Amino acid sequence: MSEAPTSPYAQLSDKDFDITLRPKTLHEFVGQKKLKEKLNICIVAAKQRKQPIEHILFHGPPGLGKTTLAYIMANELGVKISTTSGPALEKVGDLAAILTSLSDGDILFIDEIHRLKSNIEEALYPAMEDFKLDIILGQGPSAKVMRLSLKRFTLIGATTRSGSLGGALRDRFGIVERIGLYPSEELKDIVLRSAGILKIEIDKKGAFEIAKRSRGTPRVANRLLRRVRDWAQVNNIQRITQEIADKALEVFGVDEAGLSEMDRKLLLTIIKNHGGGPVGLKTLEAALGEEESTIMDVYEPFLLQEGFLERTKQGRVATPKAYKHLKIKASGELF
Repeated sequence: MSEAPTSPYAQLSDKDFDITLRPKTLHEFVGQKKLKEKLNICIVAAKQRKQPIEHILFHGPPGLGKTTLAYIMANELGVKISTTSGPALEKVGDLAAILTSLSDGDILFIDEIHRLKSNIEEALYPAMEDFKLDIILGQGPSAKVMRLSLKRFTLIGATTRSGSLGGALRDRFGIVERIGLYPSEELKDIVLRSAGILKIEIDKKGAFEIAKRSRGTPRVANRLLRRVRDWAQVNNIQRITQEIADKALEVFGVDEAGLSEMDRKLLLTIIKNHGGGPVGLKTLEAALGEEESTIMDVYEPFLLQEGFLERTKQGRVATPKAYKHLKIKASGELF
């Protein structure tokens, strides 16, 4: 995405950082209590039956732990996990190479599963139901179908857009769970846990200040923690307090409600350029220079949940709360 590097969504070199902080068990995973209870039941039952767990679909906004939960499931079940993404699977042969390498009970994790090509999706149907994979050899009238037998595996799919997933594929998942945004109190615990692993000195109020600005998303909370750490380090500050977190996050353009520069730009575009809305998604895409999917998956969930934005049939509408937060009168003038 084309966001400024000061955004909490900036794509920095976070891979090693995220792996370091990734919990390994359901016990270590903070938040999503009801979901963890259900998953634990499924894990225990599968172990008792000595059978692979059913296929699982996790859906919800990005950064909430879908990939982490897939790795946790593999760890809890004591099996291997192979990972790929919808766009990466271009040919049925790509899928076959992965599926034939799996052992009994292993997990195949497909991120962005809603972006699978139709031929790959169709090949998955018998693989998920009967653990068979059909490979077409040759072309035209002389083409032959070779059926491969697969080990009993578990497919875990992750998507930010469950509505884009075909019904035929969705119905083949035995477990379908939505992962919702996290309350600030749970994010505070995540910040404290991450700070402990990274040996960052921070008090509870400082952790909560970061948490409440993290858009309900653990990934954002961890990134903001790093940015606050950087600011404190440069200014020779040893311990992060609420005041320090506030000063640092102000520098990085994250306001007290957790809105980034792009969030505010989106709301201001609706209010100042279109009288508060409704505004169509295509219009916002052109005005912001962001793809529709980014607006829908990254920005809207938090703005909708926090009451800054409404989604209607005619388009997006800024709420009175958005006007108040941006200090704009209904006339469009500043307070």
